[in-house]
Amino acid sequence: FYLKARMFFKKSEPVLAFIDADNYTFLNQPNLLKVEEEDFTDIKIKESNGFQVIEELLYEDSVDLETLKRQVVSTSTKFKFLHKNLTLQFLKEHHILWIIRDALNRVALTGITGFDSPVLEASLEESAVVYKSLKHLLEIYKSNFKSLDLYEAFQNELNQSIFNLESSNFEGFNRYDFIKKHSHKQLELINASKKDWNVNFPYNLAFNSSITSFFSEETFNMDFFSDYQQEDSLKSATIALGKMLFNDKNLSSNGTMSCATCHINEKSFTDGRVVFKNQKRNTPTLTYAALQQRFFYDGRTGNLEGQIVDVVNNTNEFHSNLEDLVSVVKKDANYKKLFDSIYNGKVTDHNIRQSIAQYIRSLNTFNSKFDNNINNKQNDLSPFEINGFNLFMGKAKCATCHFAPVFNGTVPPDFTETEFELLGVPKDTLALTEIDSDLGRYDVFNTEERKYFFKTPTVRNVSKTSPYMHNGVYTTLKQVMTFYNNGGGVGLGLNLEYQTLPEDALNLTEKEIKEVIAFMKSLEDN
Repeated sequence: FYLKARMFFKKSEPVLAFIDADNYTFLNQPNLLKVEEEDFTDIKIKESNGFQVIEELLYEDSVDLETLKRQVVSTSTKFKFLHKNLTLQFLKEHHILWIIRDALNRVALTGITGFDSPVLEASLEESAVVYKSLKHLLEIYKSNFKSLDLYEAFQNELNQSIFNLESSNFEGFNRYDFIKKHSHKQLELINASKKDWNVNFPYNLAFNSSITSFFSEETFNMDFFSDYQQEDSLKSATIALGKMLFNDKNLSSNGTMSCATCHINEKSFTDGRVVFKNQKRNTPTLTYAALQQRFFYDGRTGNLEGQIVDVVNNTNEFHSNLEDLVSVVKKDANYKKLFDSIYNGKVTDHNIRQSIAQYIRSLNTFNSKFDNNINNKQNDLSPFEINGFNLFMGKAKCATCHFAPVFNGTVPPDFTETEFELLGVPKDTLALTEIDSDLGRYDVFNTEERKYFFKTPTVRNVSKTSPYMHNGVYTTLKQVMTFYNNGGGVGLGLNLEYQTLPEDALNLTEKEIKEVIAFMKSLEDN
């Protein structure tokens, strides 16, 4: 009955996720303790609910019937509420194509990875059900198509995808080919259908409305990830100004440190050190850093502009303040000219920070070997690297935390939440059975259930950003992969009640580990 209900849920997923995202998430959340932290006075600790929780309870060696019953009743009650109260009356024609596009995105970026079927790994079968639901939606709106050839082409493409999903097993599925040959083609068909129906998406969210690839510089709407909007005509000049400020040591109190001191271009905006002098954590890359919703390893700020405030005020970094920052910039004649042309002469700490942030937002080139191959610009990605991607997105379960296309912890297709994980990173390689003392997210709100939690960073450009982990404990990707393969901290023998990394060994072979590493190295930007 669980399996049958799950398939009906997947059939309804495209519409439900679009019209009621909160309840969709409630019904399909990971079986992990949920912590919501707004401020010190508003911290909520919630038990997870829904299908993933039920799935894990059902397939335990010893079934906790009381907890299982509570979960089933909770989930059933939620469905009855939705069935009674949801309406589709507000949906317009452009919403239908938007529903279809979101569903296609969800399948490609999380559906085929095992993200929401952690025990059964029924992702391919479930994704096929989603595609059948999309076929039905198209049938309902067949009369909207002026071009029946386009309608037939779309249906044929969905049929081919269903065949691929149903004729493969979880570990053997070629996710690279599926995204390259089907998901991207379906994005093109959405654009063609919008034109054929004479409709447009009224606004952009995280993805630009006319994308044809998940792995392109044109994929993301950068304004979605910023609290501050700026006219397009000023962005290139603002980025150039931000780059000057980023590299200016005069912004620090003693004139010896700039942003570029720790974020070195040649090292993909890291510094190559375990931890920079007088700092607490390893320096993260700034490439693709803008494509997330939380900043710093502990997520204590919600935007790039806020992160810059911390750097300015930090006694071990700029050791300055926003007033002095403004004073330094005002004294520079070159800066004065640029602020005159961009900000009408207003040299404020907000405009300074916004300029630097805009420069950082420009560091998302999506021009790696992997990107160029999946976008048909090159044809030199080896079978070894392709298999590494398929493992990353499948058996190795990397993509259930490092989500494509950015391969960080910001969850597609909505990109409104950046995840934190407890991995159980050891203190050092000589003390593997002792967890690193850095409490991570706990230090922000002192929430006991968030001890040792850290934000999931991107693995793009990981070939240039060693050493790895928040404390720089590992110097090679082989060490990192071994840590994951063995079940993280619990695999090392640590007692971690809230570890989010699956405790079971991944059972990757030496060859498979090398393949995953080869794929990650193919993400190095040109």
